Amino acid sequence: MNILGINAYHADVSAVLVRDGELVAAVEEERFRRIKHVAGFPTEAIRAVLEMGGIGAGDLDHVAVSRRPGAHFWRKAWYAIRRRPAARLVRDRAANHQRVRDVPQTLAAALGLSPDRLPAVHWVEHHPAHLASTYFVSPFDEAAVCAIDGFGDFVSTSWATGRGPRLEVSPRVFFPHSLGLLYLAITQYLGFPHFGDEFKVMGLAPYGQPDFVREIAQLIRLRPGGGFDLDLSYFVHWSGGASMTWEADVPVLGRVFSPRLEALLGPARDPSDPLTSRHEAMAASLQVVFEDAAFHVLNALHARTRLTRLCLAGGCAMNSVANGKIRERTPFTDVYIQPASADNGTALGAAYWVWNQVLGQPRRFVMDHGYWGPAFDEESIRAALAARAADIDKAGCTAQAFDRREALCAFVADRIAAGDVVGWFQGRMEWGARALGNRSILADPRRADMREIINTKIKFREKFRPFAPSVLEEAHAEYFVGSVPDRFMMQVYPVRPEKRDVIPAVTHVDGSGRLQTVSRDTNPLYWELIHTFGERTGVPMVLNTSFNENEPIVLGPDQALDCFLRTHMDVLVMGRHVLVK
Repeated sequence: MNILGINAYHADVSAVLVRDGELVAAVEEERFRRIKHVAGFPTEAIRAVLEMGGIGAGDLDHVAVSRRPGAHFWRKAWYAIRRRPAARLVRDRAANHQRVRDVPQTLAAALGLSPDRLPAVHWVEHHPAHLASTYFVSPFDEAAVCAIDGFGDFVSTSWATGRGPRLEVSPRVFFPHSLGLLYLAITQYLGFPHFGDEFKVMGLAPYGQPDFVREIAQLIRLRPGGGFDLDLSYFVHWSGGASMTWEADVPVLGRVFSPRLEALLGPARDPSDPLTSRHEAMAASLQVVFEDAAFHVLNALHARTRLTRLCLAGGCAMNSVANGKIRERTPFTDVYIQPASADNGTALGAAYWVWNQVLGQPRRFVMDHGYWGPAFDEESIRAALAARAADIDKAGCTAQAFDRREALCAFVADRIAAGDVVGWFQGRMEWGARALGNRSILADPRRADMREIINTKIKFREKFRPFAPSVLEEAHAEYFVGSVPDRFMMQVYPVRPEKRDVIPAVTHVDGSGRLQTVSRDTNPLYWELIHTFGERTGVPMVLNTSFNENEPIVLGPDQALDCFLRTHMDVLVMGRHVLVK
């Protein structure tokens, strides 16, 4: 049985293919369209997962869409009567809902089918899709489950209990109250206007002192039982004062905070203005307030379920700093967060909601790695190199190919140890926002200047943003305090004080690191490279950042080669082929 899961007309549109309960493929549309957080219809992603699954459109049995426009109709109607939102808000939402309702027709056109030949289409509410995206692929047979995000289908926070192949959804927090919108409001106030910029504020926070906690805490009231309310006088999203558009499939959110926030905190920062210690302090304060609210939700969930295992999803589950504190600040002892926990992951959740919850099928799959995208064979790599031969010669590159994996890893480890920055392109592309060692830029974590080198010569991004360590799974406890294996790079832990000078390039200003543990079982080539580097240097880790330059992570060899040639990377490794500038 083949189930196609799609996230459409929401940010981070994506597609997955599940066959007989096993994940076959998962990919985000942005990798094909080259638009970050693209919000249209995932035509290319759908074609890709079908190709990876070796099937055609006629082989699909079910389609699961991670939206249900009619959800909570009466609550929406009562909200409209009470709040009287601006006509623009109503029009924006109505237009988007119509696009979602038209998904069968759009899908039929994309697949080359007539609408009457489509398989059964299931509409899965946004938040149940989030909940399903984490629990049904987790290693737990029983767990508390939570999703926290901006909002979707009128819900911003939801709880559930997972037992075996079933999810029992519990109380929810509804629009307009949202921890995601709280974080977004301060992100915009701090001069980061683009969709998805919240992670920048998370990276900025350790540079400041939480001197504005009292002020920012005025924006939210925590309620008994894990609920919360925003003080809506500081926001305009609820009244229609914030536009939501999808021009050219790019998600654009207008300003969500009201003039009262500026009266409280002072004038908002213009994106062109320099960051000051005051802005750093506000970022630090926001992180404190957010964590207090998130742990309020999670502690209430534990009190309700009395379970010690937690599955977490939603855009707020991408806050890796908070994730690393869950075991410290809640009674949960085991935590699972799959790598595409934002809206991209709802395609996964919709598919598994249909498999487990609708069809009543047993659980058969655990996501223990993140490599679910397209792969490119040696012939494709050779063709890309041949097509750009003139450009390669012009860049003064030398080329060679290695027949043995051991020789390849030895060569690359030596180049990293010598200070080179390496583009590493291997195997199937990662699912989710993190580069996990198949579409990565690698460097020496021991060099204190490596962060500046990569930021100024390759990534061209804000200097305050940290880089992550990829460490052998066997060695993470030697370098990090309180860490557990995390193959998805979703949790931040303190670097042991005695190790901070050893790995300065991946130690953030507050002494922390967002680690990825690398397993020999799930990525043997990447494991061997890091192991070889460790044998040479005594440090079994490398600096890992995404293979891109202010764009979506590279998909194929053409994009990898182009990124290598236009930046100051020193070495490119694609399969067994190596270019050296």
